[in-house]
Amino acid sequence: MVPPLTIRCGDGFAEALAALPQAQAVYLVHPKEGRPHLGRTNVLRRRISRLFERWKLAEIAERVDYWLTASHLEQWQLSYTLARTHFPDEYDRILRLPKPSYVRLLLANQFPRTQVTTRLSGSRGVTYGPFQSRARADQFEGAFLDLFQLRRCQEDLMPSPEHPGCIYGEMLKCLRPCQDEVTAEEYASEAGRVAEFLSHRGEKLLDATALARDRASEELNFEEAAAQHARLERIQSIVKVSGDLARDISLLHGVAVTRSVEPESVLLWFMREGAWAEPHLFSVAPVGSKPLSLDTRLREIAGSIAARKLTLTERHDHLALLAKWFYSSWRDGEWLGIDEWPDVAYRKLVNAIHRTVRAGRSSS
Repeated sequence: MVPPLTIRCGDGFAEALAALPQAQAVYLVHPKEGRPHLGRTNVLRRRISRLFERWKLAEIAERVDYWLTASHLEQWQLSYTLARTHFPDEYDRILRLPKPSYVRLLLANQFPRTQVTTRLSGSRGVTYGPFQSRARADQFEGAFLDLFQLRRCQEDLMPSPEHPGCIYGEMLKCLRPCQDEVTAEEYASEAGRVAEFLSHRGEKLLDATALARDRASEELNFEEAAAQHARLERIQSIVKVSGDLARDISLLHGVAVTRSVEPESVLLWFMREGAWAEPHLFSVAPVGSKPLSLDTRLREIAGSIAARKLTLTERHDHLALLAKWFYSSWRDGEWLGIDEWPDVAYRKLVNAIHRTVRAGRSSS
C-alpha cells in the first residue's frame, strides 16, 4: 500500500483543506483520542470540509490521511486493507461486504449432494460461484442438476428398499441411493461427473455432446444428431445462466484493469485461485532506449504472481470484493477471465489496457 498524503489539524488546517483536490479518495481521520474514522468519497475536499464544519476537526483531530484513487475497485481494496488494519474485529460490519452465493457440491458426504450457500467450507467439495444473486444460484443449481442423476434431498441417507423415495427418482432424475438402487461406488461415479462439470464449466460435457452429434450426423442418423444438438444448446444455456464470473473458486483466475492516478498508466489487479494479488502499476509510456513490448512486460508480471494461502475468512473477503465490483452498476474498468493460469489472453489484455488509458485521458 502506498504511503498516505497527510494534512495536520490545528493552525493552517483551513489553508491545507482548501488545497485538497476535489477527487475520488479514501481517507482516515485520526482523532486525538479514540479510534480513527474511515471513509470513501468521490469529492474529497467537500467531504473533509463538511467534517471540518460538523465535527470541528481542527480541535478534535490530530491529522487526516488520504489516498487518491482512480476507480471504485481501488477504493474498496484500499478500504478493506485499512479496515483490516485499524478495525480487525469489526471490519466486516464497517465495510458491509456482501455475502455472495455459491453452489457447493458436498463430496464429504457418502452420497454427495449440492446446496446453495453463502459460506465457504474447508471440507472436501467443489464450490462454484460467486453468483450475482441467490436467485441466480438457485436457478443454476436446478438447471444443471437436470443433466445428472444426483440426489436433491437434504436428508442424511440410510439406504433401504423400504424408503419411499421421491418424485425425482420416479422421473429418472436421481439414481435413488435412498432405496438402495445403486452402490456407493456407482453413485460416487455420478458425483464425479458433477464435479467435473463444475470444475471446468461443462467443457468436457459440451465437447462429448458435440462429438456425439457430429458422429450421428456422419452416420446419417439425423434424428439422433438433432437430439444431441438440442442437448448441446441446453448445456450451453445452463452454463450461460451462471454468468461470466462464476466457476470453481479454486480455479477462479483473472485480471481487472482499472484506471490509475498516475498518467498514462493503469492498475492491474490479478486474481489467482480466488485470491487477489497486490496491484501492479502498469505504464504504457516507453521506458529506456530499448523498451520491452507490453506483451513481454505483462508476461513477466503474470509469471511473478504466486498462489496465496488464505484463511476461509480471507478468501470469502477477496471473493466478496470481486463480486461487489463485478456485479455492481458502477463497475469501472474491465475484467478478463483466465481459464488456466498463466495462459492469459495477452492481446485482449493489451487492448483492455489501451482502452482504459484512453478513457482516463478523456475524463481528465
